[in-house]
Amino acid sequence: MLNRTSGFWVAALSFLIVMAYSTVPAPLWSLYQQRDGFSTFAVTIAFAAYAVGVVISLFLAGHLGDSHGRRRVLLPAVALELLSAALFLLWPDLPGLIVARVVSGLGIGMLTATLTAHILDLHLTARPGADPGRGQVVSTAANLGGFGVGAALSGVLAQWAPAPLVTPYVVFVVLLALALLGVALVPETAAVPEVRPAYRPQRVRVPDHARGRFFRAGGIAFAGFAVMGLFTSLVPGFVAGQLHITSKATAGFVVFVAFAAAVTAQVLMRPLSLRAQIGLATGLLVAGIVTLTAVVVVAGSLGWFFAGGLLAGAGAGPLLKAALAVAGPLADAAHRGEVLAGIFLIGYIGLTVPVVGLGVATLVVSLPVALTGFTVVIAAIALATAVPLVGQLPVQSRTKTSPSMAASSAGSSGA
Repeated sequence: MLNRTSGFWVAALSFLIVMAYSTVPAPLWSLYQQRDGFSTFAVTIAFAAYAVGVVISLFLAGHLGDSHGRRRVLLPAVALELLSAALFLLWPDLPGLIVARVVSGLGIGMLTATLTAHILDLHLTARPGADPGRGQVVSTAANLGGFGVGAALSGVLAQWAPAPLVTPYVVFVVLLALALLGVALVPETAAVPEVRPAYRPQRVRVPDHARGRFFRAGGIAFAGFAVMGLFTSLVPGFVAGQLHITSKATAGFVVFVAFAAAVTAQVLMRPLSLRAQIGLATGLLVAGIVTLTAVVVVAGSLGWFFAGGLLAGAGAGPLLKAALAVAGPLADAAHRGEVLAGIFLIGYIGLTVPVVGLGVATLVVSLPVALTGFTVVIAAIALATAVPLVGQLPVQSRTKTSPSMAASSAGSSGA
């Protein structure tokens, strides 16, 4: 068994590996389409299947780490990711891809909040009295950064390794097995009660007096999730189809840039007031998706496409964190999880519905026209919720994230 200092870094690396695996298919969808001839709409259905799996397990099992022990939740969750990778290898037809994505989502929904809480616990017990900020930064970097690393590594392997629809999954079977071993060796941190409370799913409940601010926070989460969902589903296909760049490494790097920008912007904006974070992040998100749309519709420039991804990611990352910071104080500590669960529900609706709507639209209109509609809708939602929210917040309000709230925020990146 590892000590808590080593366990902290092993848990963080395991988190990065698992989150990276969830975006392995992103640069590969165009290869599946070329091989099997299915449509952009089918890609969005496979992507939505992942989000459905996340939501189901988030509400059924994502909160059990406190009462049943972190490792009792984490070990089967990582095992589900291994099962998902095996399904991609053994059942590579569209129905198999959809099932594999559901299984992956089930594992991610179980482990995101639990593993984030585990990392924070390890940090604070290894360094008693330490500021939780370091643990929060590391867990956020592993979470959001993992999404970018997975897409980039998958794209590189698809570009230069043999068997592009096999090799990325074989590599991640090995990495996930190492992550499973790492989680098994990290010490338990939860104080499991002798008499466990009766099981119940995670509830969603918002105090009546706070519903206006809650739905505004949900609106910015919806917009942020929608943009990150776009990058993990259709953006690599845009690079190949609209910009005529067949390099899978380039497609994966576009996704990496967006998620790296999301992590970096969260860190850089920490000193700003919550009001300033929301205002700046909303501007960046809108500018980013407008730039992406302009490139696809008019310019066709890869450089501008990267710029759009960087701006959109830099806006989406802080918006996701800010939504949780706004929603967290709306209820007392005993019911905070119920409020944050509501933010996640809205966020995952944002992750799936707009992208699926974009896929449906491509059945009747061109991709540039569909993307233009997506941009108008998401920009309108972001502005309509962020502007009044900024007006409600005090000028000097800052994001003060407790360890428990940071643990809950882990699911914000489950793309």
